[in-house]
Amino acid sequence: MTAATISALKQLAYVVSDVPRAVAFFQQLGLPLLFQPSAQLAFMAIGPVRLMLTQPQGAGMVGQNSVLYLQCQQIEAEYLRLLAADIPGEKAPHCAAQMGDYDLWLAFFRDPDGNLLALLEEKLTNI
Repeated sequence: MTAATISALKQLAYVVSDVPRAVAFFQQLGLPLLFQPSAQLAFMAIGPVRLMLTQPQGAGMVGQNSVLYLQCQQIEAEYLRLLAADIPGEKAPHCAAQMGDYDLWLAFFRDPDGNLLALLEEKLTNI
């Protein structure tokens, strides 16, 4: 058996009903637009990962995306910023798990198509 050569997630497809509207939404979150070859396709950056915004193709359907967990700092302030921008909140910031050297905090919100997204912060603990 040969050694695995998969080393990282580079790109993720995210199905939306309206690509320009989705670009505007993700820009509100602070993600930069990398390029947009057409009105049906755009690429945003989440750190080193490309987020491909696409209209439904093949088996992809709006509302059937995986949850995107977006790492942030100061989750409470970031969640309030999203609410102030009229982005629908789903669940306020809360400690989801105590991991020993950090606490895992999550907060959930919705995109314009109703897809669930989450903010994630790993808050260091004083052990």
